[in-house]
Amino acid sequence: MRVLSVILAAFLLLIQGQLWFGKGGIGRGVQLREELRVAEAANDKARARNAQLEAELRDLREGLEMVEEKARFELGMVKPDEIFVQVLR
Repeated sequence: MRVLSVILAAFLLLIQGQLWFGKGGIGRGVQLREELRVAEAANDKARARNAQLEAELRDLREGLEMVEEKARFELGMVKPDEIFVQVLR
């Protein structure tokens, strides 16, 4: 019975050793968590930059539309392939 207990305790220690110090052990888990934290920080920066670029693009598009609208109504400008038709009330 004593030999069996010693063998089972040895197996238990071996399994615990693998859990703590093995390939997929706690050290690897800590390393993966750090890599995840770095990747999430990079993603947050990229999301912020994308939002800023989208806002700039939206401003440029709306700005050009506003300039075009003012040019059409206030200055009577038309595009090269357009026909200007004015309706009087």
